[in-house]
Amino acid sequence: MSPYITDPWAWQESWDRQQEAYLPDREHRFTAMLDAADAVVDGRPPRVLDLAGGTGTISLRTLARFPAAEVTVVDLDPALLAIARATLGGRATIVTSDLGAPDWHAALPHREYDAVLTATALHWLPADRLGQLYAELRDVLRPGGVLVNADHMPDDALPELTKRLLDRARERRDARYAAGSVLSWSDWWARAGADPALAPLVAQRQSIYPTGHSPEWNPPVSWHLAALTAAGFTEVGTLWRGGVDAAVVAVR
Repeated sequence: MSPYITDPWAWQESWDRQQEAYLPDREHRFTAMLDAADAVVDGRPPRVLDLAGGTGTISLRTLARFPAAEVTVVDLDPALLAIARATLGGRATIVTSDLGAPDWHAALPHREYDAVLTATALHWLPADRLGQLYAELRDVLRPGGVLVNADHMPDDALPELTKRLLDRARERRDARYAAGSVLSWSDWWARAGADPALAPLVAQRQSIYPTGHSPEWNPPVSWHLAALTAAGFTEVGTLWRGGVDAAVVAVR
């Protein structure tokens, strides 16, 4: 049990519900990501890097599917990592590191990962930094290992339909917020900040991000595929798509 949180599983569930308001097909993308990891390990337990892993969402699903997996969670957010640490219970290595810095990987326990998996996280990075990060991620994968990034990645051939899909999703989400069926992002953080155990960590988070994250940047899939190719991966493509979201995959 974490010394910071008395009921971490309640916070883990609350985080999942809040995220699902944005991503109704969230579990579908996780399944596709783990399918890709499974495809490159030939039945042995995978070594997985949960990148910008937050509360350990991907790690928990990785361990549920592959109980003997070797998992590393990397993030900078102290509040989310406290939830991850408490719910993972020693089954994963937790690393605090800033992906905006080129030496972020110095704290990793090893290299040669079978899979680097990340979801709805890297859109906070500017274009030049994300391109550099893709190259750095290639270097922490073993030959034949895979990187999967699932995020908001519109199809650039469907600009008008994309706008309509985003509008409809926003309307459905706002209706759920108004009915109180789920918490918004800001409401979730307000509740975390009011919790006696999480409040000091939320305050620490605010000192790390005094103006919040940098503005979201959501380029189309084509940008990601070009950046991954430039980073030196041997195969790149689209693994999964759901509406305006997609998961790109790259093989070292």
